[in-house]
Parts: sequence; structure tokens; C-alpha cells
Amino acid sequence: MSTADLLAQARSHLEAGQPWKARDLLLARVEATEDTEALVQLGYVLHGMGDLPRAGAMWFAAGVKGPEADVAVAAWREQADDDFAAMWRSLPAGVRAEPRSPRVEALRAKAVLADPRLESPEEPVVRPGELTAPPDLEPAGGGVDAAQVIGWVVAAAFVVCAVIGVVTVLGWIVPS
Repeated sequence: MSTADLLAQARSHLEAGQPWKARDLLLARVEATEDTEALVQLGYVLHGMGDLPRAGAMWFAAGVKGPEADVAVAAWREQADDDFAAMWRSLPAGVRAEPRSPRVEALRAKAVLADPRLESPEEPVVRPGELTAPPDLEPAGGGVDAAQVIGWVVAAAFVVCAVIGVVTVLGWIVPS
């Protein structure tokens, strides 16, 4: 079924007061393949059903911008407690499949750092209705990770203090 036919069928379900049918139809599409138009429409359907976190996940994957999308993505991040691995798993399979958009690839990279098991081919699959929540990530650049720099500075300070402590204790034990 073409995307246009799919969206028309989803609209007819919405007009008939059956948003769950539109949701299921669109969700089946985005689980099978990355379809940006279906993701956007699914986000609107989920938003209309009051499921902000899942709407945020879909709109994040589709790259939707704007106040509604920002609120929904924030709800998705909050629901996942900014756990990048949970956020990655909450995206539909069609979005997680290669090739990925730069923002989805950035989320995947952060998710793999948080949970290296995601690197394996037997990645856990999230079923419809399970937690959904993605962050507003931009593509990972070649920048320096501040947390890693702070970790190295603290480690170096610890080593310096340890050396000073050993020298001081040796000065007490060994007469000059």
C-alpha cells in the first residue's frame, strides 16, 4: 500500500472516531519500514490520544520541530528518565533499521554507550504499547565529552595526592 493510501485510510479511521485503528495501521507501517510521513501522522494520532511520550518518540524519529513536538519529546525523555538505551528501544523497528537519519544514529550511539549489549544483532525488540521516549539529539560531532575530561582530571588529582601521601608517610618512617 502506498504511503498516500495508508494516510488516507488512517484519516478515514480518525474521521470515523476510531483513532486506535489509525494508530495500529500507522504503527504496523513504521515497524516494517522507515516512513517519515507515517511517523509524523502517527505522532499526531498518538498526541490526539493523549500519549505524549509515544508521540514524542515518533516526532523525534521524523525530525518534527515546533512547540507541540518539543513538549512531546520532553515527555518522552522524562518517561524514559533520559535513559538512551530505553529511548532507542522505544523507537519502531523501521526507524532503528539502517540506514538511519543522523539524529537517530546519534541516539543509537548514546544508547550503545549506555548499554553495549545493543551492539549485538539480538537486540531486544519493543512491542507496541511498551515504553517510548527519545531525546532531542543532534548528530554526534567530534567534540570532547566533558564528563570524560572531568574524570581524567579527578583521576590525575587522585594520583598526585596519593604520591604526596606516600612521600609524607615515608618521611615519617625513614629518618633523614
